[in-house]
Amino acid sequence: MKLLALDTTAEGCSAALWSDGQLYQRDLRSPRGHTQHLLPMVRELVAESGIPLADLDALAFGRGPGSFTGLRIATGVVQGLAFGLDIPVIPVSSLAALASRALRVGEAQEGDAVAVAFDARMGEVYWNCYCIREGRVTASAEERVCPPDQVSLTEEAPRWIGAGSGWNLLEQMPQPVRDAMLLTHADWYPLAADIATLAVADWPDGKTVAAQDAAPVYVRDEVTWKKLPGR
Repeated sequence: MKLLALDTTAEGCSAALWSDGQLYQRDLRSPRGHTQHLLPMVRELVAESGIPLADLDALAFGRGPGSFTGLRIATGVVQGLAFGLDIPVIPVSSLAALASRALRVGEAQEGDAVAVAFDARMGEVYWNCYCIREGRVTASAEERVCPPDQVSLTEEAPRWIGAGSGWNLLEQMPQPVRDAMLLTHADWYPLAADIATLAVADWPDGKTVAAQDAAPVYVRDEVTWKKLPGR
């Protein structure tokens, strides 16, 4: 399988190209430079891998939740590429991607759990909990947005790891949540490499959408994605 993944969910801008088990990637922390860096990253990956975009089987992107502007950028680029290449899209949760990062770098192991929190502004965090089972990351609840003092752990686990910018608000979280954390990584953000890994795992299950149906997930109900006219 050959797949291109993009992520502009948070302050990071990243792209990754998966080719039959080999992963090429680019990542840059650039909170306001997503539009400037994303497509050059794609061109660099194509050049490095020697795989033209026409050979891709699918595209994947971090569908949120996250920065409203960032989500629109990745979604728009993926939609445009998918229309042009006539290939499907695999939307991947940005929260799940960050939990997957903890597994990939060895911070989380079999049986552990990862609590992912993104700073959602307006005194809230995007939140979900993930368990590590059989080498895979599985959500143990629904994604939600809430004040830090309303977060809760939804999984019994011997070890908890916290990941994401929402952990900068650690002191506002309930004491049981704070006490459960073995360590936290408030400086982590989603990476396209983990988007690609999750998308490849979802591919056999048919978790794809057509280009016109690729849309960001904001979690906040009052925000919607406006599709391009006629699509």
